[in-house]
Amino acid sequence: MFNKTIVTGLSRMLLTGSIFFNTSTHAAPVPADKVLLLVEDAAREYVLRWADSRGLAEPEFDITVVRGSRPLAACGSAVSVEAADTRQPARMRFNAICSGDGARGGSWRYEFVVRAKVSARIVIAANDIGAGKIITDEDVLLERHDISTVGDSVSDPQEVVGMSAKRTVRVGEVLRTGSLASPILVKRGDLVNIVASRDQVTVSMSGEAMDAGAKGSQVRVRNSSGNIIRARVTGPGAVQPADMPAAR
Repeated sequence: MFNKTIVTGLSRMLLTGSIFFNTSTHAAPVPADKVLLLVEDAAREYVLRWADSRGLAEPEFDITVVRGSRPLAACGSAVSVEAADTRQPARMRFNAICSGDGARGGSWRYEFVVRAKVSARIVIAANDIGAGKIITDEDVLLERHDISTVGDSVSDPQEVVGMSAKRTVRVGEVLRTGSLASPILVKRGDLVNIVASRDQVTVSMSGEAMDAGAKGSQVRVRNSSGNIIRARVTGPGAVQPADMPAAR
């Protein structure tokens, strides 16, 4: 059973509450031929919430509920659908449960495998990117790819611009956060500019880095007065006192 859904910005307004689907309940009675539809609806709701929580760009998906060999039965009471395993959209497990009421039918529990094929516009390499190279705007572009089994894709190119590749990335390859690193902007022994700003007043002095650090990390710096302070790396050769709010 297939259903393709294109998630638009409207879904973000509609999908309120908990990010992840846990349980839904459907009023009695439930005929046997509706059980698969209930499971599909539950899986669709989960994938919508999952896509929304990841901020995917223009996600699309196909959902398939795999029917087992065990015959489906009607339920005289309410049917609840529970998410049993949703770690990978490509292979999820949902349970449909009928509590039964004695008068209109017994209780039952079915387990269904649900497969979602998810695609979205994600960041890929526009050029070969060598290991250690700082990524620029010209190195990335958005392209639609199947991400059903990719847990660390990136939807916004600006999230990777300024980072460096841990290994060589070939043109057309999906950029994954696990293969990227924040570049070292300050090395031990570098001369750095210590900048402190408050209430539109800016004071700066020179110093020497005693540690290496990427953007946002804290390093020790010996200032021009000989005092050692903790400072936060804000850019190449630039730091700010660590006790100040992070620069935006």
